[in-house]
Amino acid sequence: MPELPTLPTLDGPTLPPVNGGQPQQLVILLHGVGSDGDDLIGLAPYFQKVAPGALFISPHAPYAFDMAPPGFEGGGHQWFSLQDMSAEARLAGTQTTAPVLDAFIDQKLAETGLGEGKLALIGFSQGTMMALYVGLRRAKRLAGIIGYSGMLIGPELLADAIQSRPPVLLVHGDADDVVVPDALLAAVAGLEAAGVTVRHHTCPGLGHGLDDDGIRLGMAFLTDIFGVDLAALEAEPGDG
Repeated sequence: MPELPTLPTLDGPTLPPVNGGQPQQLVILLHGVGSDGDDLIGLAPYFQKVAPGALFISPHAPYAFDMAPPGFEGGGHQWFSLQDMSAEARLAGTQTTAPVLDAFIDQKLAETGLGEGKLALIGFSQGTMMALYVGLRRAKRLAGIIGYSGMLIGPELLADAIQSRPPVLLVHGDADDVVVPDALLAAVAGLEAAGVTVRHHTCPGLGHGLDDDGIRLGMAFLTDIFGVDLAALEAEPGDG
């Protein structure tokens, strides 16, 4: 009997809880194609303001970016190839990489001793695709999923495949020329059809990226799903 292939393992930068304690929540940030975990970990300081007890992890996607231009030395990563942009290829790529992300989530939950109810996934672009695909197929419900500038992969399969229904926030720029803005409404429709509670926001004039409004919405969403007492948080002594 042939041996099963070994799954790639993930690693990347982390930021420990700013309150100095043991992690009370876990936030995993999933970057877009051609980027890496060092890029998206830059979002963590914003979210730490409302989740000072959270451990933030931003793993590098498992595969080298295969569409880099000549001379590109950025060392980018991808969750799956986009050389074939068809819906079928995106679905196949997501399905192939999903077990890698699932295993990483299991590992980090075990290391921290936290349950899924204390876990949030935050994705950008291809990272959003992975967060939605994996997060909705886990048996135990996550605290929530935030997706920026992404899309829902395989919406026609979701009703039969969904295992849990964490709340979702989706944010998209109306000037996005990489993942078209219509992908937001298509994702909302697909998620709601599967019984998922979705908040969504379109950022005027924003291309394929993030802006202050999107970050603020993400902070508010994280506050809600983690049950953060903002009044108590603001009353704590800090560095100003």
